[in-house]
This record gives sequence, C-alpha cells and structure tokens, in this order.
Amino acid sequence: MKNSKWTYLIILSVIWGTSFILIKKSLIGLTSFQLGALRNLITGLLLLAVGFNHIKKIEKGTWKWMALSGFLGSFFPAFLFAIAQTEIDSAVASILNSLVPLNTILMGFAIFKIASTKRQIAGVIIGFIGTSILILKGAELNPNQNYFFAGYIILSTLMYAANVNIIKRYLQHVKPLTIAVGSYSTIIVPALIVLLFSGFFTVDTFNSPELKSALFHVFVLALFGTAMAKVLFFKLVQLSTPVFASSVTYVMPIVALGWGLLDGEGFSWSQGFGSLFILIGVYLANRTKA
Repeated sequence: MKNSKWTYLIILSVIWGTSFILIKKSLIGLTSFQLGALRNLITGLLLLAVGFNHIKKIEKGTWKWMALSGFLGSFFPAFLFAIAQTEIDSAVASILNSLVPLNTILMGFAIFKIASTKRQIAGVIIGFIGTSILILKGAELNPNQNYFFAGYIILSTLMYAANVNIIKRYLQHVKPLTIAVGSYSTIIVPALIVLLFSGFFTVDTFNSPELKSALFHVFVLALFGTAMAKVLFFKLVQLSTPVFASSVTYVMPIVALGWGLLDGEGFSWSQGFGSLFILIGVYLANRTKA
C-alpha cells in the first residue's frame, strides 16, 4: 500500500503539473468561462460514458456529499484557475496551488476538529510568508500582470482542501470511479448552462483561427488532467490521509515550472525563494510529531 500511494502521487504530480500549461494554451481561443464550462462538461461526459452504471450504486444519503465534492473540487476551481491564468503565469499558478496541504490542515482543525501541532502551525505561517513573497515579487517582475488574480487560486485551494476532507470523511466507502462519475453528474447541467451564456455558440467563436488548437488542449486537459486524474486522486485519498493526498502539490510546481520556462515565462530568484518558503511550510505542516 505504501508503494501504491507513492506511485499514485508521482503520476498525479506529472499529470496535474502539465495541466497549467494546457489551461494557458486553451485560453488562446477561449474565454475563461468557456474553458471552465467545456472542461467540466467534457470531463463529465467522458466519465459518464465509462462509468454510467456506477450511478445506481450511489446511496440516496450520499448524493449531497457527491454534489458538494463536485462543486468544490471541480466545478468552481475550473473557472477560478482559468480566470486567474488570464493574468498570471502558469508556473506561478502551480506554486500557489501548493497551498492546498496547508489549507487542508487549517480546515481540518477549524471545521473537522482535527488537532494541529506547533510544527504544523509554524508550517502554515511560513507558507503564508512564502505566498506573500511569491505574489509581491511576481507583480514586480511582471508589472503588466494583475497579481490580485492570485486570489482566485487561493480560493480554489480552500475549495480543494474542503473537498479532500469531505472525501475522506463521508465518501471513504465509495469506489473512486463512482465518486468521480457521481460528483461530475451533478455539475454537467450547470456547466452546460454557463457554456450557453458564455458566447461560445457564436459565429465569431467558430471563425476564430485559434479555436481548433484551443479545443484540442481543453480536450486533453479534460481527459487526462481532470477525468483520469480525479479517479486516481480519489483512490489516493482512500489509500492515505487527506494531508498526504494533498501533498501531490509538492512535485506539481516542478513540472509546471519546466513547462512554463519552455514556453518563455519569466521566473526570478526571489520568486524561487518564496516558492521554497511555501514548500518548507507544506513540509512542516505534514509532519505529525509536535
């Protein structure tokens, strides 16, 4: 089991680390709302095509947690990350996403009454300092970008943290594919409504020369970065702990930073210093001994 959880962690880190550059490429030809809606819609349809029979296995009392997991873990973050990456680089977005384990600790303490150690509290503080450095220096390095948009990613990390705790506490008995199919079945209709009002079905959109490439990237994002990754992540949560599962954000920034640099994104030493602070904070927060 120990080997399995590390295998899941590494695979997820590579897949989700690549997702940030796919979001960036998808935004060339799509608006943030079109991207978020298409990502949710395509993922939901793919999962239903594979696991439609799993829906009837879901108990009536479990549906509310499925819906909550769908909206907090998938629906809203898909839009928030797309909006954020209209202003900030993909590598910076991935590093800010590393706040998920810290927020998992905070939420576990505040809502789920899970005790925190002094070392974990120190980790949260250090992680907050690192986040501040990353945002401030990023705004300085890229004056043409609006780093207030980093708030959208921070909000997403809070939602992800809540989702991890919900899965571990209320959906532990449900198979990973069933969780994925059930949670996405609750957000397909809202995603379609957003897409209808996003201006996607217009002549200007379909005449855009960038549309074909954007749709290809969003399909790859939905298939691998969302549908497949969600099933793997739910399995990882059940194999391990909420904090260990959220630690997938350790390696993701390395993968995303590599893609970002290859795509010509700037990254300063001071931002690297801030990123190191975040990772140290996450490491300390994951230590269970006082």
